[in-house]
Amino acid sequence: MQAWTHTTVLLAEAVDALVTRPAGCYVDATFGRGGHSRAILERLGPAGRLIAFDKDPEAMDEAARMGDARFEFRHASFTALGALVPASVDGVLMDLGVSSPQIDNPARGFSLRADGPLDMRMDPTRGTSAAQWLVEAAEEDIARVIRDFGEERFARAIARAIAARRQQKPLTGTAELAQLVAGAVKTREPGQHPATRTFQALRIFINGELDDLAAALRASLGVLAEGGRLAVISFHSLEDRIVKQFMARHSREVVDRRAPFAAPQALPLRLLGRTRPGEREVAANPRARSAILRVAERTAAPWSGEAA
Repeated sequence: MQAWTHTTVLLAEAVDALVTRPAGCYVDATFGRGGHSRAILERLGPAGRLIAFDKDPEAMDEAARMGDARFEFRHASFTALGALVPASVDGVLMDLGVSSPQIDNPARGFSLRADGPLDMRMDPTRGTSAAQWLVEAAEEDIARVIRDFGEERFARAIARAIAARRQQKPLTGTAELAQLVAGAVKTREPGQHPATRTFQALRIFINGELDDLAAALRASLGVLAEGGRLAVISFHSLEDRIVKQFMARHSREVVDRRAPFAAPQALPLRLLGRTRPGEREVAANPRARSAILRVAERTAAPWSGEAA
């Protein structure tokens, strides 16, 4: 079996921002292939603890090889971090999106450059595959998903082509879908495959990525202790917008207009900034070029758990 490798993005920057208490408890909310987890464990002392989440069964196999008593893996979506003890965590790291092994292995159905089954599920043991959904979904729903989650201006034309093709036979392979989309897209940015946005949209929708992200961000505020850090690495504008707006909404001072001279309402986060990969990292790993790391710190302010 081929070993699919993953180069961890913004590794030193994320761990530097996250780990402030060597004896603390930390969460790697998106374990992947364990790059961030291993670096976090190197920073922790004997009393430190790391809990990792991932719903990909292949991540579970990698976690089984960690061999560190301070490490605990949970085969679950990062939305499950809300089940941790309130205010018990000193840092939460989220590395969003799809990992290189998932993209590079055609059998996972994420790749548009190598043929494989049209699956796209992070956890292939649960839920509906992309192929199944494309058979059952209305043309209008397909267009909406591709437009909203892929920011694809030719969404209607692509949905129309998919609906026409499935009248003949269902779409079952990634190469077939990529070719079909390429024929429906009139123009594309230089260097980008015509089906890139469509594949992104289907992957996000099939896995409920944006809803899960919003839920995990909300949960993080409940489990972070005062002074704990929230560090999030995003790779495209949709998820980064959610992270940016969440952090901004929970860090801006709010003045009660009914009592304008009163002290501003305390909020649960304090922004610590953002970081992008340097030229050397992008040159070594082109997939890092769109990454943004945003970091915030939990304050002493109470949080009611309202929607993000």
